[in-house]
Amino acid sequence: MTLLAGSRDSSSRRSGVISVLDVGSSKVCCVIGRLKPCEESQHLRGRTHKVEVIGIGHQRAVGIKSGVIIDLDRAEQAIRLAVDAAERMAGLTIDSLIVNLSAGRLSSEVFSANIDLGGHAATSADVKRVLAAGAKLAFDDERRVVHSLPTGFSLDGERGIQNPRGMIGDALGVDMHVLTADIAPQRNLELCINRSHLSVDKMVATPYASGLAALVDDEAELGSACIDLGGGTTTISIFANGKFVHSDAIAVGGHHVTMDLARGLSTRLEDAERLKVMHGSALPSGADDRELISVPAIGDDDGNGAVQLSRSIVTRIIRARIEETLELIRDRLNRSGYGNVIGKRVILTGGASQLTGLVEAARRVLGRTVRIGRPMGIAGLPEAAKGPAFSTAVGLMIYPQVAGFENHQERRNQSALMSGTGGRIARVGQWFRDSF
Repeated sequence: MTLLAGSRDSSSRRSGVISVLDVGSSKVCCVIGRLKPCEESQHLRGRTHKVEVIGIGHQRAVGIKSGVIIDLDRAEQAIRLAVDAAERMAGLTIDSLIVNLSAGRLSSEVFSANIDLGGHAATSADVKRVLAAGAKLAFDDERRVVHSLPTGFSLDGERGIQNPRGMIGDALGVDMHVLTADIAPQRNLELCINRSHLSVDKMVATPYASGLAALVDDEAELGSACIDLGGGTTTISIFANGKFVHSDAIAVGGHHVTMDLARGLSTRLEDAERLKVMHGSALPSGADDRELISVPAIGDDDGNGAVQLSRSIVTRIIRARIEETLELIRDRLNRSGYGNVIGKRVILTGGASQLTGLVEAARRVLGRTVRIGRPMGIAGLPEAAKGPAFSTAVGLMIYPQVAGFENHQERRNQSALMSGTGGRIARVGQWFRDSF
């Protein structure tokens, strides 16, 4: 969340245009924005640029399930339509994007590495060397590094150093959070985007992007968990000391609630979604038994076969799935090893977080303070895009401002494994230097 001291060089103060693509299980959203250098704000101190949205387009996701491309042609069409709408609104044409990644069994690991300084002052080249040494430890033929982020440096065994540049010592060490994912889903996502005549500048893990958009600096500094409840996937990101330190993902989301309703009430998926939005709640109320709702039957086109059911039946179906999901989240948080770090601070975001009663249910199951996180610090968003469903897209626009200390060398080496892409991801380091 907060840039490490010294990482803001002259190139990071440039203006530029950025385009991002949020590929989700429910929607595909393209946003084009203009970045301008800005003064430091009180609540978002890590932001170096002001972002103004100049174009946005979104389409219903098809050919995508839980963040995985399952039909190239249909997914390509959804991406083309979303990008075209954003380009028309912005009045310009884009050729590359920053894209989110939810699939590929995201996995967080912590690695430590050391290099010899020989008694000299640490330079930027030394920092790059120790970061590359840490990232190499995570190399796997079947998986690819998505993010390799330093969580702290050490100098001659003294830990807790934020920026070692210019400091004298014999040994420079780093503790790194390395996030990896299976290669195949990334290749297929990039292939789908390439077929739309676009290139991928960078893939950013969905939980990281959501946390960047929904957390204020104090939450990231003190330690917080950001839970992104999407359509097909729920992702978890943990921030501490201003840094992204852990991530996890669960293949359960809001669409599973809709499926439960469709099965339990014998109604179509679109009708089940409407019932969830209009009448659904994660908590029962005293009026549920007395309130009747109309449930259209499958194949009933004229509405004559609709069944009147108590709202309590809908609530029971939703509550069972929501409690199961929250219990999975609670167990993942406890197993992460950061339970004490995040304390009582949990932020819910994502489209499925808007379900009535979810905050209260989460407080009870997780045993923590819970709030809904909406994207912050972005100008020009239409009213419909200011909700938690657009946190990932906004986080992707914020990402270039906090990418300065990531190790990109290892990712360039691994990008050679990506057949058919022309090594476009390998240009990410130069892209950041030239644009921002």
